[in-house]
Amino acid sequence: MSTEVREEIREITYAQAIQEGMAIAMERDERVFLMGEDIGVYGGAFQVTGDLYQRFGADRVMDTPISELGGAGIAVGAAMTGSRPIYEFQFSDFSTLAMEQIVNQAAKMRFMLGGEVSVPLVMRFPAGSGTGAAAQHSQSLEAWFAHVPGLKVVQPSTPHDAKGLLLAALEDPDPVMIFEHKLLYKSKGPVPEGYYTEPIGKAAIRRAGRDVTIVATSMMAIRSLEAAATLEQEGIDAEVIDLRSVRPIDRDAIITSIRKTSRLICVYEGVQQLGVGAEVASIACESEAFDYLDAPVIRLGGADCPLPYNPELEKAAVPQVGDIVAAARRAVSGRA
Repeated sequence: MSTEVREEIREITYAQAIQEGMAIAMERDERVFLMGEDIGVYGGAFQVTGDLYQRFGADRVMDTPISELGGAGIAVGAAMTGSRPIYEFQFSDFSTLAMEQIVNQAAKMRFMLGGEVSVPLVMRFPAGSGTGAAAQHSQSLEAWFAHVPGLKVVQPSTPHDAKGLLLAALEDPDPVMIFEHKLLYKSKGPVPEGYYTEPIGKAAIRRAGRDVTIVATSMMAIRSLEAAATLEQEGIDAEVIDLRSVRPIDRDAIITSIRKTSRLICVYEGVQQLGVGAEVASIACESEAFDYLDAPVIRLGGADCPLPYNPELEKAAVPQVGDIVAAARRAVSGRA
């Protein structure tokens, strides 16, 4: 009688994966250092930095004053002069105070100086709703940044990708904005030990299907997988594509899937108008994929309002699993 030996897969949380990625980067490259409000002794607003202050010291894990504009400016300058800073905003919403440095400086310097200077800067943004943090602490602003040439914007949805995309971002010569959904920090998943990267600009097919394509980002990719499980019981086979990166965006993955399923739903948490789903829909309509569509494209995005504090209203303002299921039913029935 043979005994099968199975290697146990290590599972850690999304937050632990980010912390591990930062620690590996700091050990490998002395140019990497962290900046942000309360990331030192306190360990970060969401405890992602953890004990890195104790491990690497105050010179490499720097608590900054409550001035996002000033902190971002220092990070941009440090990147331009040879360092590899990782700047953490307490909430993605607070990045609005630093837009001048991000949009007018970080994004443009390599172009304006003829490629002589690069800005290898990583910025981390705890984003999204679901924590009852109300309108000024719950926004999804990734589409703002994705509109700016010179920036790269990623949205990891799994612990594996959170670590791999962070390490890839630190190798990139351009500024990379990483939007981390706050509800994902405690989620667990398999994460390899040691150093690895995930490619920026490459989507992941989380579930193969033949009846409808669901293109989603961040937390919405997780909800889309839940919706796909419900739809499967009804005989609807949904393909779920996790974009992972919204700038650059994986056009080929979207087009290839539409050619197979002939239907497209875009699911994202940011405000629906002018959001990520509008770009996904335009790819479907302005490419050869259009000839394969058997139903109108459906966009499921956030409501056109500030995020409410009331938990029931907050849920109603962003797509939920039931909304995705209902949209897929409409698409397959041709009643979109």
